[in-house]
Parts: sequence; C-alpha cells; structure tokens
Amino acid sequence: MAQVVTSHRGPVTGTATKKKKRRPFLLDLYSTSVGKKYVMGATGIMMMGFVLFHMIGNLKMYLGAAHLNEYAKFLENLLVPIAPEGVVLWILRGGLITALALHLHAAYSLTMLNRKARPVKYQSARDYQIANFASRTMRLSGLVVLAFIAWHLADLTFGAVNNETGKMITENGEELKNVYGAVVYSFNRVPVALFYVVANILLGIHLFHGAWSIFQSFGWNNPRFNTWRRAFATGFAALVVIGNVSFPIAVMAGIVK
Repeated sequence: MAQVVTSHRGPVTGTATKKKKRRPFLLDLYSTSVGKKYVMGATGIMMMGFVLFHMIGNLKMYLGAAHLNEYAKFLENLLVPIAPEGVVLWILRGGLITALALHLHAAYSLTMLNRKARPVKYQSARDYQIANFASRTMRLSGLVVLAFIAWHLADLTFGAVNNETGKMITENGEELKNVYGAVVYSFNRVPVALFYVVANILLGIHLFHGAWSIFQSFGWNNPRFNTWRRAFATGFAALVVIGNVSFPIAVMAGIVK
C-alpha cells in the first residue's frame, strides 16, 4: 500500500496577509498628475483673487492718506471683537502662504513628472521653443514674483527695509498706522519703484498664462471656449498690472506725495 506523505507548513506570518495601509484620499489624489493640476488650479484661483482685491484696495491711495490708512485699519479689525485685532488678517496671510507653498510644490512636481515622461529632448530648436516658451516664462516670472513678495513683505509689512512702516499718526482723533506714508517713502526710492514695475509686468505674464491654464487644469479646455478664455486671461492680467504699476509711477510723478 502506498504511503501517503504529508507536509507540514509552518505558521503563516502576519506579513503575508497584512494589507497595505491606504493613504488619505486627498494625499492619494495629490500623488497623481491630475491631483497636482487640481491643486495648481485651486491655489491659482486663490492667489488671483488676492492680487485683484489687494490692487483694488490699494486704489484708495488716490483718495488720500486718510482713506488708505483707514482701509488698513479695517483689515486689522476684521471680525473684532470676535477675534483679537490683527488675528484674522494673519490667518488670511497664513492661508495665502500655504496656497503659495502648495502651488510651488505642485508646479515643481509636475515639471519633474513631465521630464520623466519625455526623456528625449525635442529634435529641433523650433519645436523646443514652441513647446516650452510658456513654461520657461512661467518659471522666470514665478521666481521674480517670489523675490518681489519677499521684498514687499520686508518693505511694507515688517518694515525691515522701510523706516516708515508701522509708524503711527493721529487722524480725526484716532491713531492709525501711516500706511500711506510708508508707501510714498518706498516708491520715492527709484530702484524700489523700478523693481516694483518690472516685477508687476512679469506678474502680469504669469497671471496671463495662469488664468489661461486654470481652465485646462480642471478639464475645461474645449476649443470652442478658447476665444473667451484668452480674453479673460488678457483682461485680468492687464487690469492687475495697470493698477499696480500706477502706484509707483504716481509717486515718482508727484501725483501722490
């Protein structure tokens, strides 16, 4: 009679059956190129809204010192007394800094993914120029705008390079920060004013490409809409640039003093 041979397997370890822990949905989505494009689009919209309303608020400079200083006080007093003075403004600033960091990280990550997906360079100089003009412009303008943001904060928010920032004056019996005086002092320095003009022109180029690309990031890129997409991108960028560039020009020309 044939002998039946049985084999005895050892105990199965937990590692063989342990399921890989899934990441949170948002992190999982962000790991894909589609998720990164969504983040680029969403943070781009946030920052576009900021630069537009920031420019509109600064137009109060043309109404005189009292109007601009009172506007700055209004921003400091957002949701007071529910929140302490200045807290909501700094929360908003923190949100914008976070959006900027996510925007930069998503842009860098997408660039790396695109390079891996296209290891072979373009065969002709003309093809290279057509395919990369927008992206190369975005990188250059983005770096200059980033440097400008750092200077702008040091100049008119923290006062590290502007002795007038943070000084108090009395207007209509109320103590206010002399924001108007700090802006005039800043733009009376010709190198600073010129840097502001150049940075905002590059910001306009960045905004144009960004406003155009936002629709593509969310998949709203039907060729039938290209005409009004271009009109929107052009109009938005022009509005912000004209408004922002007018401030240093007005100071240098003596219109605002």
